[in-house]
Amino acid sequence: MVQIQLNRLVEDLESYATYGQDERGGITRPSFSSEDLKVRIRFIKELQDLGLEVSIDGIANIWGKLRGNGKKKGSIVIGSHLDTVPNGGKYDGALGTLVAKEIIRTIIEKDLTLDHDLEIVSFTAEESNDFGLSTLGSRAFVGRLSEQELRKATDSKGLLLSEALQTVDGDIDRIPEMAAIRDDKKVFVELHIEQGKRLESNDRPVAIINSLVGVYRSKVTVIGEANHSGTTMMPHRSDALTAASEMILAVEHICAEDKTDLVGTVGKLEVQPNAINIVPGQVDFVLEIRGECQERMEKIVGKIEAEWTEIIALRSLQWKQSILQQQEPTKLDKEIVTILQGVANQMSIPYMTLPSMAVHDAAHMSLISKSAMIFVKSIDGKSHCPEEYSTPEDIEQASNVMLQGILAIDKLFD
Repeated sequence: MVQIQLNRLVEDLESYATYGQDERGGITRPSFSSEDLKVRIRFIKELQDLGLEVSIDGIANIWGKLRGNGKKKGSIVIGSHLDTVPNGGKYDGALGTLVAKEIIRTIIEKDLTLDHDLEIVSFTAEESNDFGLSTLGSRAFVGRLSEQELRKATDSKGLLLSEALQTVDGDIDRIPEMAAIRDDKKVFVELHIEQGKRLESNDRPVAIINSLVGVYRSKVTVIGEANHSGTTMMPHRSDALTAASEMILAVEHICAEDKTDLVGTVGKLEVQPNAINIVPGQVDFVLEIRGECQERMEKIVGKIEAEWTEIIALRSLQWKQSILQQQEPTKLDKEIVTILQGVANQMSIPYMTLPSMAVHDAAHMSLISKSAMIFVKSIDGKSHCPEEYSTPEDIEQASNVMLQGILAIDKLFD
């Protein structure tokens, strides 16, 4: 059975991790940064050295194509992303991209010829970024972001996205051209670390992912009255922060009562005027709900809003909210999931079938191609931090499931 070379892959991971190393022990390599540009240049050269046909589309996604024998039309696509969060780890994104490169390198070395073309992709700006457009490359590629939205996008310093794209060989004027190549992408498989503890808790190295959760986000404003903290007696206060605290605790207990994998978070808070001696007059926070069932998510949001209304009424305050995001759960392709499950069974590799609790590029690629994901166990469930880690043994098993899965997909699909 054909297998990847683990030592070579591990060396790749360590080497790529030197791009963006920061003083806090992690990796800071946001898209369009100087470190991102350096890693892109290296990645492109390595694809060219493998003999792949390399291209960069309008949104600056990097594509490398290994030609098949022409018996079957369309491409099987594998890959992920190379950008990181601030002070992130070496596995999120980069592992999936480098495993894809190792799979292609193995296929070339073993002199295997596929019936389909096999493509590798590194998507632009998968992580949250200063332009406010996470999963930018995949969303733009499948047409989920309009050219008008992309032209208007600016970062916190006023830099236009169109200008940033030029620094990495993208071109906003070529955005419409991407529609012409979407139909060629027949299958997409993405490997990623789990970023949670479900695999570790069940002592499984690998998961086959059959869906990705939906995400609901709203910006909530609690309006009270700012006043002197010394002269305003407790019964006379209209404290927006204490009300917001109750509202946040309501999110916690309502979501904790749910028996599914639904989760709720308030991770961003802005207090005004944010002074030691002033009763807070206004609080803004962002509510996020993630779940694999849209109906269940809507029910939970309704329960939260009802309890918030009671809290605000008892305190004689006001509140309002605006919806930031309503992304429904994504079902991945049953046929591809079944093939990957079958391969894992044949290889006697223990696995789980799970939904992804994070949104990945596969969620968007599923709009145009048969898509699935493979997860690798994350030690202690850590991610988006320097402590992020997956063992070489687990990586090897997941990579070989993916390699054999690609070979099986090539045979089974016309």
